[in-house]
Amino acid sequence: MAIVLISLILAAFIALYFYLAQNNKYWQNRGVFCADGALPGVGHMLSVISMKINFHECCSKIYHNNRGRSMVGFYNFMSPSLMVLEPELVKTVLQTNFTSFHRNAQKIDPDTDPLLSKHPFFSYGDKWLVGRKRLTYSFSSKKLKILLESVKSVCVMLEDYLDNKLSKTGKVQLELKDLFSKYTTQVAAAAGFGVDGFCFDEEKADVSFRKIGKKILEPSIRNTMMLISVIFVPLLNKILKISIIPKDIDNFFRTLVKDLMEERRKEEIPRNDFLDLMAKLERIEGDKFDLEMLTSNVITFFIDSYGTSSTAMSFIGFQLASHPKVQEKLRKEVMTVLDKYDGAITYEGLKEMTYMDQVINESLRLQPVLPSMIKSCTEEFELRGSDGLVCRVQPETEILIPVQGLHKDSRYWKNPEVFDPERFSPDRKHSIEKFAFLPFSEGPRACVGMRMALLLMKVGFAAILRKYNLELSSKTQIPLKLIPESVLPAAKGGVWVFFRQL
Repeated sequence: MAIVLISLILAAFIALYFYLAQNNKYWQNRGVFCADGALPGVGHMLSVISMKINFHECCSKIYHNNRGRSMVGFYNFMSPSLMVLEPELVKTVLQTNFTSFHRNAQKIDPDTDPLLSKHPFFSYGDKWLVGRKRLTYSFSSKKLKILLESVKSVCVMLEDYLDNKLSKTGKVQLELKDLFSKYTTQVAAAAGFGVDGFCFDEEKADVSFRKIGKKILEPSIRNTMMLISVIFVPLLNKILKISIIPKDIDNFFRTLVKDLMEERRKEEIPRNDFLDLMAKLERIEGDKFDLEMLTSNVITFFIDSYGTSSTAMSFIGFQLASHPKVQEKLRKEVMTVLDKYDGAITYEGLKEMTYMDQVINESLRLQPVLPSMIKSCTEEFELRGSDGLVCRVQPETEILIPVQGLHKDSRYWKNPEVFDPERFSPDRKHSIEKFAFLPFSEGPRACVGMRMALLLMKVGFAAILRKYNLELSSKTQIPLKLIPESVLPAAKGGVWVFFRQL
């Protein structure tokens, strides 16, 4: 009896193996070359689930091993995915034939994560159009000038925080992601809600908005499980039901937005925040907004500020500390522009800080906040590569755009591993292959918060560089290595920099 049972179990494992192995012939059967190293059941994700590298580094490796091809198939666990390697094909997916690839592949269960499911990154159809319309309205030039006043008030808090640290020693060592998450989250609280996020008050850490951001995005066992089940194996989350936004945070934002919107609707005093802009838009359109949709828009603002903007600023700060000549050149530009406007940070002055734009762009090239993007094919479409390869993509097929691979490809960038802001100088930036540089994506689904993100980054660095010098600490591990289990790119051991008063 035992021998029969063992035989049946063995037969079941053999049958499962061959079933999984057969699944790995999807691309072979369609005449598309498949990346080396696919294993039954896990595809090309073994190094990812074993936490040796993160998903984006895995994608970059596949990209560089297949640079001579227009497309290459790979397996995101059991899901056959297609990586497009040519900028022209990237343009086809993101812009030219947007209707066939208008959905991002990551799906959020509206029952598990009702607020995040309406986030412009995850939503589609009418929900996406409504959410994007409101955020586009809020981030127009006219509205950014209003929000700038809230950002500037946070810069005063940032300077006070640094001055207090420096008053004791004249030199202080700080971790940049920690510092900039204080700044960007306080901006989210002030410019988003018109409230104090207590991000620079260390005695109120328990009620700080940063505590909320950490719970959602910082590396933890819960967030690692969430990342795997929601992003990589969505079928698993139908069983686990892990929400990206924990229930207590969901309730916190719903209550906050409800209470604040009631105030905004009643009062006539203008405020420099997102909810005030929404209250004014309600009056223009003559209808009250759905509170759940509005709360979702606010959470979008909060997550993008705490997560993506602070991440980008930490790597920009790293580059400035690592390249003193670049830092000094940027400081001269900042001081020249500020002198022109009597020492004040103005919207017009920020637009004149063109070298600042170069520095930001070059840092985002070397370390994009979203190192890869995954789109989902919504209707059958034929992709044609310059090498003659033709792939008829089926609905639900995942299309991966290797942003980091394109950003570091020597065919599009001379000495791609070198930090060189001059690549984006006025006389050189027009020669850049547009779809080989995708820090905020492109096409109709390009990041709607891009202008706000750039605004708060430029204001933050203008405030810092006019008063402080940044020097890289030996505590920073060089070269930077990323934490595999982090939702967003984060350096192992952190990015540590000395601040000195000028």
